[in-house]
Amino acid sequence: MPCHRAFRRCVAGVVACIVLAGCAVGPNYQRPTLDIGETYKEATDAPPGWKPVQRLDASTQAQWWLPFSDPELNRLMAALPQGNMDLAQAQAQYRQAQAALASTRAGFFPVVGASTGLSRSGQGARIDAGDNPSNTYSLSGTVSWEPDLWGKISRAAESDRAGVQASAADVAGVRLSMQSALAQTYFAVRVADAEIELLRRTVQEYERAFTMTQNRYAAGVAAPSDVAAATVQLENARTQLIRQGWQRAQQEHALAVLVGRVPSAFALAANAQVPQVPEIPVGVPSALLERRPDVAAAERRVAQANARIGVAQAAWFPDLTLSAQGGYRAGVWTQWLSAPALFWSLGPTLALTLFDGGARQAGMDAARAAHDAQTASYRQTVLNAMREVEDYLVQTHSMVREQQTQARALAAARETLRQVNDQYAAGIVDYLSVVQAQTSAFNAEQSALSLQAQRLAATVQLIAALGGGWGGLDIL
Repeated sequence: MPCHRAFRRCVAGVVACIVLAGCAVGPNYQRPTLDIGETYKEATDAPPGWKPVQRLDASTQAQWWLPFSDPELNRLMAALPQGNMDLAQAQAQYRQAQAALASTRAGFFPVVGASTGLSRSGQGARIDAGDNPSNTYSLSGTVSWEPDLWGKISRAAESDRAGVQASAADVAGVRLSMQSALAQTYFAVRVADAEIELLRRTVQEYERAFTMTQNRYAAGVAAPSDVAAATVQLENARTQLIRQGWQRAQQEHALAVLVGRVPSAFALAANAQVPQVPEIPVGVPSALLERRPDVAAAERRVAQANARIGVAQAAWFPDLTLSAQGGYRAGVWTQWLSAPALFWSLGPTLALTLFDGGARQAGMDAARAAHDAQTASYRQTVLNAMREVEDYLVQTHSMVREQQTQARALAAARETLRQVNDQYAAGIVDYLSVVQAQTSAFNAEQSALSLQAQRLAATVQLIAALGGGWGGLDIL
């Protein structure tokens, strides 16, 4: 009966501890506030090619590159998740964060153990022939549990859960960064293909001009300087064609690494058709806080640091450990089933640090300072995100107008070249005028391609700055 009463008192104490365990010390989390406005400054008076944001289905959000309507780009994007090593590293770190959370959550449950042993004891110099040697056989089990009286474990789990969410956002950020790099590199390859095609046509035209100039010089109607000028122009174009070839090869090598392939086993067929820029939904600044992975990761790390304040504060309170042990101990195996061989123990342990030289206060100060640092980092991340969006908005808006003026310049350069060629054939102008007109037309063609490349890259960067196709964090 005394054992039963003691057991009931222990159970009552455990229940009381469970009730007290609902109290968690430390501040509850509040998201840092920051005034970001209701609209983007550079989104007002946008030129054609822009539209208000619309709610997209999950597949469209996840595949933000589909509006570019390029099957080869779609194929490369599909290969990216399986082959990219940066993404694989981020995913492994996410799994580490999940394991850390599972380890912390294990603290809510008791630890159960078992042990068995055999010992021989006696007196004398020899183990096998001492005075009255005896054997002891034991088998025991232990249960130990530390109730979360002050919320130390729950705050630690809250911190790790926020860490898992931040790591998930990091994975999304790496994925978006790799997708953006892949798209920009792919477009650079396509623009290089177009420039190579332009240079090949230019070399062919310059070769015809060179042949015509040589014939005119042989006929005595052209000066030696005309032949020299045609030679310089032709060889410069050939040099640019060679340079563009190896630059295109390097871009192709970069694509291979992005999708996890060795460059020697990767090839991208040439295609001089440069993709067109699609319409881009811009949205409002508040949506940026939900869609940008880096912003979400920074916000979750503020929550993580806030929970760690509670962990540090719980160190000021005593730790209660409830433990129980029971089993059998006897000199021979046959006595294990008898009552005298049974032993048990049950009781709580309360531990409190009385003096630590200021270590706990230093831990509190460090936790609060870490929270302040993460809060500042979050606000700075938001400001940088807003700046990036505004930068790419004004850049892409201006490039639309640049392309319009460049198209007019290109049309004028082509018309000038046509007229000068006719005049040179009629003997009205010298070959220097032809060289100038050809150079002007070629530069205008290159400028148009370069501007298209810059606009494609800026559009991809704007999509990434807006969060790409990432919809936000799942609540764990």
